[in-house]
Amino acid sequence: MDSISIFDIFKIGVGPSSSHTLGPWKAAIDFINEIKTIQCDHIQVHLYGSLSKTGKGHATDKAVGLGLLNHQPQNIDTQSIDHIIEQLTKSKQISIGSQKITFDINEDILFEKAEHALHPNTLIFKAYAEKALIREEVVASVGGGFIEKENPVSHNDENCQLPYPISTGADIIKYTRAQACSISDIVYSNELSMQSAEEIDQSLELILETLLDCIYEGCHTGGTLPGGLNVTRRAQKICQKLTGKDSFTAREEWIDLIKSTPKTFNSINKWISCFALAVNEQNAAMGRIVTSPTNGAAGVIPAVIMYYFLFCDYKGKDFIKKFLFTAGEVGCLFKKGATISAAVGGCQAEIGVSASMAAAGLTEVLGGTPEQCLMAAEIAMEHHLGLTCDPINGLVQVPCIERNAMGAMKAI
Repeated sequence: MDSISIFDIFKIGVGPSSSHTLGPWKAAIDFINEIKTIQCDHIQVHLYGSLSKTGKGHATDKAVGLGLLNHQPQNIDTQSIDHIIEQLTKSKQISIGSQKITFDINEDILFEKAEHALHPNTLIFKAYAEKALIREEVVASVGGGFIEKENPVSHNDENCQLPYPISTGADIIKYTRAQACSISDIVYSNELSMQSAEEIDQSLELILETLLDCIYEGCHTGGTLPGGLNVTRRAQKICQKLTGKDSFTAREEWIDLIKSTPKTFNSINKWISCFALAVNEQNAAMGRIVTSPTNGAAGVIPAVIMYYFLFCDYKGKDFIKKFLFTAGEVGCLFKKGATISAAVGGCQAEIGVSASMAAAGLTEVLGGTPEQCLMAAEIAMEHHLGLTCDPINGLVQVPCIERNAMGAMKAI
């Protein structure tokens, strides 16, 4: 766990849920890679616990199908998802290498009524040859798009040795004092032991572009969210009211207009809420988002980054990258020491963690010391302690979308 990367916390994926959509999607991709060299003719997938109860609303079945077809969540054309699923429904088969394997998305995904001892979000993949079970994989989707196997295969890989291994906040303070540096400096040094400076910079740029695209699209898309609750999207109307315009030719034009509007206390608060709502409405509609640290809490950090970018003493893109380094490391602390899964820890594990991450990141870019960054993270989490996961029909919509706006406010 010491070598967990901030890019494990900030994943580019598809909504609506990191536990119910992104995790099962990744598990399905992993399973087809496991059986590439095995002759089989039929695949079934069993969903247990929370995945079964809310799988339809969270598109778990679609995610499994897309994963078995080897589509990657970070680059799939989200507008083509329904068409891909329609084709799979008709063909009732998937291809793995030269093999044509029967998989009926309506019949071969079984929504089990039972719980599974491994985790509240458990899947079992089964591969058959002539009706005989030849491979079974039990996988838990543990939050934030992370998956864990019941019986993982050991590849005898040594854990990456970091220059500054971090398990607790005390480790961060020890290193920053010894090196007389910021939290982001320590995190960057650790990331350099996992990938090159160029790769890190490219990943950060892609995350920032994805965040901005998600906010912009969410602020300019109306209609009703899928899932059956008939929730009306609100970010577009708020954006129109604040800007006085219905449409923009480009994202840059929109950003310039926001910068030119009066920066009153009320308007800034409305914009923060608008940004958070925009991201999570995109998430609920199976749009592309960045887990931060989960899909359900993906709106907090983008909203706080936009607050810094538009309404504070913005010092350049390098400072947004510092924000992400520091925020990401705080997310790693929660992942290592507690949980980022609402199914396990309640909404405090998602909105609480995201608010804590955002508070630490914002504090650093506003000039705070490492001690102040962690103090801000603690205060943000303190005001989310005990917050349960209690959505209507289990969907990441009500009250989840509003809680992202609340979490961004509390972080700031």
